[in-house]
Amino acid sequence: MSLAAKPSATDSDALDVEVPCTRPDILHECDIMEDAAIAYGFNNLPQNLPSTNTVAKPFPVNRLGDILRKECAMAGWIEALPLILVSIPNSSLLLEGAKTHADLQCSHDENFAYLNRPDPGNYAIALANPKSLEYQVVRTSLLPGMLKTARENRSLPLPMKIFECSDVAVQDKREERQSKNYRRLCALYMDRKAGFEVAHGLLDRVMQILGVPFLQTEKSEAEYGYYIAQADGTWFSLRETHR
Repeated sequence: MSLAAKPSATDSDALDVEVPCTRPDILHECDIMEDAAIAYGFNNLPQNLPSTNTVAKPFPVNRLGDILRKECAMAGWIEALPLILVSIPNSSLLLEGAKTHADLQCSHDENFAYLNRPDPGNYAIALANPKSLEYQVVRTSLLPGMLKTARENRSLPLPMKIFECSDVAVQDKREERQSKNYRRLCALYMDRKAGFEVAHGLLDRVMQILGVPFLQTEKSEAEYGYYIAQADGTWFSLRETHR
């Protein structure tokens, strides 16, 4: 297996295994056991019925995501799957073949500057050893990918109704891996005329499925719900709202 192992100094029933840098595929104990099973031979393992029976079920967040995808698709929207990794800006480095800095995709600008959102610092996750210069940062918002999808499909007939229900990741020092995932839902409607009522209808349908009531104003006395208010400056002034 090319793995150095020795008896544990604290537990007589355990082994301390050193994973070399040439084995980036080993992340957990089960990966080491898989190597041991391959070395021993899967055909040599005894075949027995399991002593316990369990029924698998999805994680709550995955089940919620599947429900949202189904409802959006039934409402006539098409799911998009943009890339999760994007590039990182570097003012002193140009990709080979790039003529100007404008040829580089800057994830920092895509996540913050292009969306008129301030960068709180230590927020976006950058890969230590990216495979290529094009994909070095984990996205912090679904919106840039949706806008890119609309840009690359301008030749398709309008209206365009696309959505994505997926994860974004940010730094979180409180977590064991110093990062945390958040499941988000983003929908984009594009046509030759304004269609706020179309996007609003999808929002109302999603909230209806989730059992979240609509509130007329922020000052409503209800315990919970959603309402429409001016957004955070991402869109044109006086032509934007957020939940």
